[in-house]
Amino acid sequence: MTPIDPRLDLALRRVIRAPRHTIWTAWTDPSLLERWWVPSPAVARVERLDVRPGGAFVTSMSQDGNGFVPHTDAVFLAVDPEHRLVFTNAVDGTWRPATPEPVTMTAEIALDDHPDGTDYRILVRHGDPSTRDHHERLGFLEGWGSVTEALARICENEDPT
Repeated sequence: MTPIDPRLDLALRRVIRAPRHTIWTAWTDPSLLERWWVPSPAVARVERLDVRPGGAFVTSMSQDGNGFVPHTDAVFLAVDPEHRLVFTNAVDGTWRPATPEPVTMTAEIALDDHPDGTDYRILVRHGDPSTRDHHERLGFLEGWGSVTEALARICENEDPT
């Protein structure tokens, strides 16, 4: 994972008591990703998940399970199987420049072996300090933290691989 610039970046780290393969599968299998990608009680739907550099990462979400609205429209920049995923919403899933709400970001997910499972790290980069601060005020740690907890719960308790 690249160095963190605290003026521009937000980060989250957690040990998940499951092997990297299990976490990778939860990230790359659409039926599993839908189970943890948005904070509960909202639900996610995977529209497109093409896990390769340049592939689309498009999801929608619903508060009631009926009406879905766009959630993530991004493209993968780097994919190192079972080790690292990098995606940005600065370019949408059709490779058009985007101006996403609430913030433009590049997210890096890193998975490394840990004696208790997997060292799971998230680094979210922003273009300027005001965008980073805005994302933090919107609840970055709570939102990304709750979905990381949901991911861990699935990987630690169900072994979906």
